[in-house]
Amino acid sequence: MDATIEQRACELAVYIIETGATVRACAKRFGISKSTVHKDLSQRLPKCNKSLYRQVRQVLDLNKAERHIRGGIATREKYLKSK
Repeated sequence: MDATIEQRACELAVYIIETGATVRACAKRFGISKSTVHKDLSQRLPKCNKSLYRQVRQVLDLNKAERHIRGGIATREKYLKSK
């Protein structure tokens, strides 16, 4: 694997761990696609840094568990703005 790809995967993981950001927010921050972020974190990171992968996996699992709540809040705000 290319060193720059490994470095990017580590940078993405550190950003998500420090901020608790979602994959979508991380992709927007780094100017790459959500698919790339997901692939870097789920497939590439475990091969180059297992301990960092375990930490980022906890944040991603928490975000996944809370996503239905964020979706409901976004829908509520959408309809409150339209009134």
